[in-house]
Amino acid sequence: MQRILLGGIGALMLAAGGLWLWQTQAASENPIPVAPPVEAVSDALPKAGVNAPAFGPPPPSPPEAPKTSREEVRFNRYDRNRDELISRVEMMGSRTKAFKLLDRDGNNLLTFEEWAVATGDRFAAADKDADNLLTRKEFARTRPKQAAKPACRC
Repeated sequence: MQRILLGGIGALMLAAGGLWLWQTQAASENPIPVAPPVEAVSDALPKAGVNAPAFGPPPPSPPEAPKTSREEVRFNRYDRNRDELISRVEMMGSRTKAFKLLDRDGNNLLTFEEWAVATGDRFAAADKDADNLLTRKEFARTRPKQAAKPACRC
């Protein structure tokens, strides 16, 4: 019983000591630094001349990127290492048949010219009325042929 009583008194003394420290810290004055008057700051800044412009020159504008054609974008999609040549590996293994059709000279490298000729020929084949415009029906002819799905073996 004495241990419990001594423990309670010790806890009360610790709480009272903490409260006393807290109150003395709150009562002490902590001076808040005061900013210097505005006149003192404005005197330290340099003054502009009478004929000085109000605003400086505008910042330089970023350079314009050249607009690439749709075919160049498609070509660049396959040209992974940006050497202006599409190798068979770059064209992806599943597209080897299409690659062989596009590679006219058979050197396993596809140049932009070979790519452009093939797509131009594809456009010309789709444009039946030769007006250099594709209607929806003509455009549908440019779509690659889908492979037949195998019948379900359920």
